[in-house]
Amino acid sequence: MATRPDGGTEKSVPVPFSRTLRRMIKTLWRPELKIWRVRMIFAFSVTLLAKVFEVASPVFLGEAINALSNGNVNSAGVSFMGMIFAFGIARFMGNAIPQGRDAFFVRVTQSMNRVIAREAFLHAQRQSLHFHLTRRAGALNRVIERGSGAMEFLLRFLVFNIGPTFVALGLAAGVITWRYGMMPAVIAVATVVLYVVFTVRVTEWRNRLRRDMNVADTELKAITMDTFANFETVKAFASEEREAERFNSSFGNFMSHYIRSMKSMYAMNAGQEFIMSGGLLAVALIAGSAVARGQLQVGDVTAIILMMANIYRPLNILGFAWREINQSSVDVENLYDLMAQTPDVRDDEDAQDLSVSGGEISFENVAFAYQGRDRSLDDVSFTVPAGSFLGVVGPSGAGKSTLVKLMFRFYDPARGCVRIDGQDIAKVRQNSLRDALGLVPQDVTLFNDTLRMNLAYARPDADDALILEAAQKAQLGAFIESLPQGLETVVGERGLKLSGGERQRVGLARAILGDPTILVLDEATSSLDSTTEEDVQIALREAARGRTTVAIAHRLSTIVEADRIIVLEDGKIAESGTHQSLIAKQGVYAALWQKQVRQSKQSA
Repeated sequence: MATRPDGGTEKSVPVPFSRTLRRMIKTLWRPELKIWRVRMIFAFSVTLLAKVFEVASPVFLGEAINALSNGNVNSAGVSFMGMIFAFGIARFMGNAIPQGRDAFFVRVTQSMNRVIAREAFLHAQRQSLHFHLTRRAGALNRVIERGSGAMEFLLRFLVFNIGPTFVALGLAAGVITWRYGMMPAVIAVATVVLYVVFTVRVTEWRNRLRRDMNVADTELKAITMDTFANFETVKAFASEEREAERFNSSFGNFMSHYIRSMKSMYAMNAGQEFIMSGGLLAVALIAGSAVARGQLQVGDVTAIILMMANIYRPLNILGFAWREINQSSVDVENLYDLMAQTPDVRDDEDAQDLSVSGGEISFENVAFAYQGRDRSLDDVSFTVPAGSFLGVVGPSGAGKSTLVKLMFRFYDPARGCVRIDGQDIAKVRQNSLRDALGLVPQDVTLFNDTLRMNLAYARPDADDALILEAAQKAQLGAFIESLPQGLETVVGERGLKLSGGERQRVGLARAILGDPTILVLDEATSSLDSTTEEDVQIALREAARGRTTVAIAHRLSTIVEADRIIVLEDGKIAESGTHQSLIAKQGVYAALWQKQVRQSKQSA
């Protein structure tokens, strides 16, 4: 096993091909692909028919030449014109049928590709937050892309190339033995066997080089996507040259592996040509000797050589096919390994939908720690009455955002439970839980699509009237009206064509449109300037009206009017109360408040 750039592990050695084959057959037997089964059977049948024409065509040509050399050009029995026409038709059918088959069968392979890719994509999406935090998106995409493409490749090559080629070899050996003698058939088969053994052995060596090259390729692609996804950070730190050098170093590593792989390919091609040419030469000498003894005719020699050439032609890609079959087996197994990943957070088999009445939230003796940390929350208990406003404050690392992740069930507590309207959220379906929650995060990231699509993400079926109503509540109406393209405006990668305040209000409008019972604000104004913050605060107050609201606050001014404020410190609730009562206690909250007041005066 090798460590992947996406944080997981990737098989770097071939796996039992029988397992891969069973998985492919199982995929082809899915109900979604039932409508294509007749096409599969028909495509394989016509492939075998094409091989029959391929073997027959040299026989017709040989008979035509024999007729010509014997002067039987127009004889009724063996007509040169009849045989030459038969040769042309058989050759055409042998080459044309596979082309028609491919056009006929492409929908099957693409349908299978689509079915497996969608399932893998959905399965990856359903993984827990921890899964995605430990993996690179680019490398994860490569696993899905390679795996689904590998299944298509294996299906095509096994059914339409490698399998039928060996069928044709057996058929040709039988025809040669029957018409021209056993020795040419033995040489033909021996040459193919030697060719296959040589190709497989050399390809196994090349596979090791290829796997190293794939690891380097994955790392290169991951670095490229990672850098482009974080281009704003790159520019902010003037790191273009540094990132280009990192890219160049990774490309250099990939290039060295690529060069070694290509050199090995040229060596293999030379060896293959030597074996093929030797086989043809041996058959030509034996057949020529038989002609000299009067056992064969001139046309028979042509037929034997052409028949062997037809058999050898598909074998030209055996090295490529064997390597790709092995690599495709690895890619398919990596894809199925991904699909076998079990989410850290998953619904129970008997989980029911969350039944929301008012939106009361209860944390009961909740403890939680991220991987590699002693603790993030320790025995935290509190209740947020339905329709009330809870503020959560505390120093960095105190566990504020962890509360949000547990509330959305991105993670499960190590101990204790979270309840909404008395229901343990670990016992309900995650989709129904998140339908009841609306999140406005500190950093709202948007899809590189239209403003309409991003606003309506929580409710894709919403019409423009509902979208604009939500936008008005989020103080975004005037901004949309000022845009030449209005809702059709494309917001750019991660929404970076919009300002921070505009993105924040888009995130808020999106949450409002979803009409959640519970609104969660995770430091929603901490990165905004004071003027923009004031506009967003107006929108937040409008959105929170009539809803249970939990606000994680960096700026304490945003939660002054909260019904209750809890102060987290070292993963525990240090203080709890209203703004005034906490100021009066002269504890942690009061110290934080005084610090922010001083900072405000200094900045003023």
